[in-house]
Amino acid sequence: MMEQFLDTYIERIRLAYPGFPPSTSHEIASVFLAFKFGIYANAVRECTHAISLIPDSSPPNAALKKALAIVRANAQDRDNSQVTADLTVAFSPEERRFIAISLPQDQIEDPGTLELDNAIILVYVVALIASEDDEEALEEHRRMIVRLLTDYKKALGLQ
Repeated sequence: MMEQFLDTYIERIRLAYPGFPPSTSHEIASVFLAFKFGIYANAVRECTHAISLIPDSSPPNAALKKALAIVRANAQDRDNSQVTADLTVAFSPEERRFIAISLPQDQIEDPGTLELDNAIILVYVVALIASEDDEEALEEHRRMIVRLLTDYKKALGLQ
């Protein structure tokens, strides 16, 4: 069920992100992989670089830049041995149109973790769509994204 949810989300996001230059796409993929493997200093650096490469030209790009900023803030905290999710950076109402997990306020148990999960999922999906060179490496981590989504299955009313 959550595989289908992810596939539907990928198709929805594909329309919003028609493509980036290969170097930008690879940088976005590198963010996901560095964070996933716990190489937080690299993730911070990759996020900063990716943010600088993405134009400010559209709401989808603003949402992606915010996702990268959320990942960067959390990577900085983890690099400094702080493990609670960082709430200093969050998606705006306009940017929320591009996230995977949208819950009513009363169903959000941990807002920081939800923001980070949404950021990681958006970064992953945009990288998967945009970076042909990294597609195989990213596909290997699909189960991790499905597991993240499964954590929200009940709150999303999909159980």
